Amino acid sequence: MAGSTFGTHFKITTWGESHGKGIGVVVDGCPAGLPLKEADIQTFLDRRKPGQSRFSTQRQENDKVEILSGVFEGKTTGTPISLMVFNQDQRSRDYGDIASYYRPGHADYTFDMKYGFRDYRGGGRSSGRETIGRVAAGAIAAKILDRLGVSFLTYTRTVGPVSISKTPKELLFENPKQVISRILSNPLYMPEENACTKAQEFLETCMERKDSAGGIIECIITGVPAGIGEPVFDKLDANLAKAIFSIGAVKGFEIGDGFASASVMGSENNDSFEIRNGSPALSSNHAGGILGGISNGAPIIFRAAVKPTPSISTPQNTINKNGEPVEISIHGRHDPVIVPRAVVVVEAMAALAILDLMLEHTGSQMESPEQFYRKD
Repeated sequence: MAGSTFGTHFKITTWGESHGKGIGVVVDGCPAGLPLKEADIQTFLDRRKPGQSRFSTQRQENDKVEILSGVFEGKTTGTPISLMVFNQDQRSRDYGDIASYYRPGHADYTFDMKYGFRDYRGGGRSSGRETIGRVAAGAIAAKILDRLGVSFLTYTRTVGPVSISKTPKELLFENPKQVISRILSNPLYMPEENACTKAQEFLETCMERKDSAGGIIECIITGVPAGIGEPVFDKLDANLAKAIFSIGAVKGFEIGDGFASASVMGSENNDSFEIRNGSPALSSNHAGGILGGISNGAPIIFRAAVKPTPSISTPQNTINKNGEPVEISIHGRHDPVIVPRAVVVVEAMAALAILDLMLEHTGSQMESPEQFYRKD
């Protein structure tokens, strides 16, 4: 199938199905000499693996990554890096009935219309388990970006009607290590304990009703220099949007003030320039760090809206392959909310999009090739 490759300079191709032998990714374009070990990637994968709490699927997978190529003596070689995670706890029998009907909210019907055939075991290629490859590749991209001074703060902003109270600006003023510690220490990846408690209570209600919830993931990226991104089709915000929208459960994307920008005046929405510590700076950040598709040096701030988990035990009406109406109740092991496990997926895809354009930027001005190639 086409469409499994992302990126131009830092290119990834993911492969595998939810109930196949394994899931993996091939990363091409990683510079040689980057120190890389499986533990660097495992840290990211552990943030998305199932069974972390009662609010995620109880499928038991270690999601242990293996580096198959592209690394020698602890450093990347500049050749394609192949990564694989073996599936261990498939229960394909839980999905036998799905072959005969179309689940509401899933890609069953659209896959049949496109291919005339589908892997119904857990959704096959359209399963959320496909994101393992993205996260593994994103871990490498994030490691490169960290060496370039780019940092990510990604977290759950809302679960259903429950939202954190602090703005991105307020979170940035706090100690980054403390904020990250709070995010990683709770099952919903929220930076506020009070909001996390209320969200858990809301999810308990959803589970009692055999229903599910959605939410919003927010990402703050600092350290991206001004000038990254292209002015027409490869705009930084456009590429970020494509990267985030490629995540199956995402139904909305906004950057900076996003949709709120439509209800204010230009005088309120524009970010004024000023000189701060001898360098150009912005007095506000309504644009979310991007102007004209190019980074302006301010923190890049965006949000992704994640839909409720479509697999629910509540009876639903649908049709089977013969066009006959049927009532179904989906059983098996499913997340009552996808949002917490999707936090690291959003971060990984953002890292891939930004690194790709930062590598492209190295050829934008004569200074870069001259510094590298000139010997005098």
